[in-house]
Amino acid sequence: MEYSHPYVPRDLNLPGFVPGFLSQSTILGGFGIASAAVISFIWFLSGRCAKISKTDRLLMCWWAFTGLTHMILEGYFVFAPEFYKDKTGFYLAEVWKEYSKGDSRYAGRDSGVIAVEGITAVLEGPACLLAVYAIAAKKSYSYILQLAISLGQLYGTAVYFVTSILEGDNFSVSPFYYYAYYIGANGWWVLIPFLILIRCWIKICAAVQVQQTRNKTKTR
Repeated sequence: MEYSHPYVPRDLNLPGFVPGFLSQSTILGGFGIASAAVISFIWFLSGRCAKISKTDRLLMCWWAFTGLTHMILEGYFVFAPEFYKDKTGFYLAEVWKEYSKGDSRYAGRDSGVIAVEGITAVLEGPACLLAVYAIAAKKSYSYILQLAISLGQLYGTAVYFVTSILEGDNFSVSPFYYYAYYIGANGWWVLIPFLILIRCWIKICAAVQVQQTRNKTKTR
């Protein structure tokens, strides 16, 4: 039996499409609960680390959340090209069937989206988890790593939005899905990495300035 998909453009070719089994509230609720569990666990765990500020604990929560999101959620999209054919109600397939209402390029396997998500899942995901460890262990590369990941996230998000604009920016079922999924869900990966980037820049500059001052003192 052939089903018609709900996505835009309506002539998007998705042979074998199967409608989603889970409701929007179930999908979003599941994501919210899983995210809250990860954040709560990392917050509890970070509290057992010696002399870690609340800001760093929050950053550990963010990096754990975004790292697992990249690896699990986006990783599934990259390596499951026919998720829209899923007949089992598998949660990750349901997530992307639902999200494609906000950006049908996912269901249509747009090459630009696949490239961005592939790099994000394979490289940035593990790097985010490394950042959690770096903060907890107070590694010297912590700020450089966080700055690099944030730059990567900002670049990836910029490519994601710009390519959509260049292709007509008409991939959402309705304004609700456009602003809730396409803009709202991705906006956090602009705001938070930008704030982290500024913080890391300040920290790195301050450390370099201290080192330069020490070197000048030694040469006198």
